[in-house]
Amino acid sequence: MCTFYLLATLLYFICHGNSQEDHCFPSEFLESLSMSMKITKAGFHRDLHYSVQWGKVDHDVKALLVQKLPSGVYMDEYQLETLKHDTGLEVLLDSKVDLEAPEYLSSGFTALVFLSGTHEAIIPVHGRYHRPSNSSQKWVKVDIEPPRLLLRSDQCETPSGTLHLLHRNVLSDAPCTVRNQKLCSWLEILHLEDAGGVSLEIPVGDSSMTLSVCVGTVLTAALSCAYLLRTVWRHGTF
Repeated sequence: MCTFYLLATLLYFICHGNSQEDHCFPSEFLESLSMSMKITKAGFHRDLHYSVQWGKVDHDVKALLVQKLPSGVYMDEYQLETLKHDTGLEVLLDSKVDLEAPEYLSSGFTALVFLSGTHEAIIPVHGRYHRPSNSSQKWVKVDIEPPRLLLRSDQCETPSGTLHLLHRNVLSDAPCTVRNQKLCSWLEILHLEDAGGVSLEIPVGDSSMTLSVCVGTVLTAALSCAYLLRTVWRHGTF
């Protein structure tokens, strides 16, 4: 009897879930989804390029990228605010980011990238200073995993039920928009093809040069002070 009840319940969710899914995001639409990311520029200042593509659908689709970033990089919230006014870029950070802290005193964070009205976004990301290396290593590799892709539409109800737990889609709660941070229900698309992460190499210092750098810094500062004092003394102004 219990087995029959479980099978009937599962059949109900499959039938009703499919009707909702077909109404909001048809299977053809889901099959057309693709996402890619790449990184450009060199050194400490890079650009993350995101692109999400999908087929035609008869209602507006909003996309949200949930990007986890490691402690080795950061996003500048003030720069993001400027880009928001200049280009319409919409990014929401889940916590305050210390722009000056080195990698070993920082923690990772999550960036929410809203793609409402566009399928692409270019976001500046900056490398943090790492501990100097005591070996011949001159670079450190920082890996950035691919973002999670979430979708929703205001024109139709987002699918619900246990059906998506059995396939490649699940429901997730996330802020509705950058301005309206009330939680909305999003459809998360899992296991997208060609959605690999990226990595960047950041230069690191040589710890064997610590003494030389300190001595050079002190000497430079002392000579600069001596020059300034001599100049002030000669011109007789204190």
